[in-house]
Amino acid sequence: MNNLIQLVKNECIKMIKKKRFYVVLLILIALIPMFTYAQLRVAENNQKQFGTTDWRAEQRQKVADWSRALGSPRIAQEWKQNLKVQIQLAEYYLDKDVDPNAPNAVTFTREFTKNAISLFIPLIVMVIAADIVSSEFGSGTIKLLLTRPVSRWKILMSKLITLIFFVSLIVFSTGLLSYLISGLVFGYGGWDLPVFIGFNTVGTEVDYTYVRAIDQWLFILMEFGLVWFVGFVVAVLSLMFSVLIRSTAAGMGIMLAVLISGTILTNMVSSWESAKYLFMVNLRLTDYLTGAMPPIQGMTLGFSLLVLSIWTLASLVISFTVFTRKDVLN
Repeated sequence: MNNLIQLVKNECIKMIKKKRFYVVLLILIALIPMFTYAQLRVAENNQKQFGTTDWRAEQRQKVADWSRALGSPRIAQEWKQNLKVQIQLAEYYLDKDVDPNAPNAVTFTREFTKNAISLFIPLIVMVIAADIVSSEFGSGTIKLLLTRPVSRWKILMSKLITLIFFVSLIVFSTGLLSYLISGLVFGYGGWDLPVFIGFNTVGTEVDYTYVRAIDQWLFILMEFGLVWFVGFVVAVLSLMFSVLIRSTAAGMGIMLAVLISGTILTNMVSSWESAKYLFMVNLRLTDYLTGAMPPIQGMTLGFSLLVLSIWTLASLVISFTVFTRKDVLN
């Protein structure tokens, strides 16, 4: 146990010396103000367009625009199905007299995280994790590492624990910086605003049977739990490629291609039912909380969690099997 703790400390020191986590923080500090400003301009433009600060007028106009779009022959059928769901959700919030996008730091953090879960968060996690093993080959430290009187599985376990720690830091930093920076513009309130969860989309109909309102702070906790899980899955997959491929550039290239293709597939796989078993199609876990239409009919939060768990378990088995048995010195 003491050996494992020491190994984890050493891995954390290595990770800090690479300074990639600091780069991630700088990226967040640079991007979040841009998104905050963009959100502010959207709010200002909506106010000019509708001539009022009443969010109900904006919602009603959106419903009217979406309803007109449904009659257009130029819009694909799958997009029309998505619009039908969005119309029902917007009307539900109007009936309940709850602004789903009330301008405040908590709502901004919620929306920013929801949009970042499928690509942005996985990408920055991949940057941290992709070379955690392969870099040992590039620097030549793998021989020194494996000649120590420590089991190989402990060495790899220490790297996995380190990744879990830094994934947690990335998710926490994303939420904290989003809240602090956007709060300068929108204010720091909004923790107790009601958010509705429990929507169940069946085809183009939304089932409201299990819908209930919760405080936004609880919704944020649920959302960040799902974001952390997605980050953990991506970290484990990156660890596997780092074990299998000694070239850091090749490993990062593969993960980058997989994550980007997942974003594209999510918008194109409605008629390819088997694609629901691909891990990258299941990354948008937060959509299930808000009732958004899944990429493929029949997908649920439980199904996506199960698929991601199977991919994670398989990646861990492959990583530990290869690292502990393969002659990695040659």
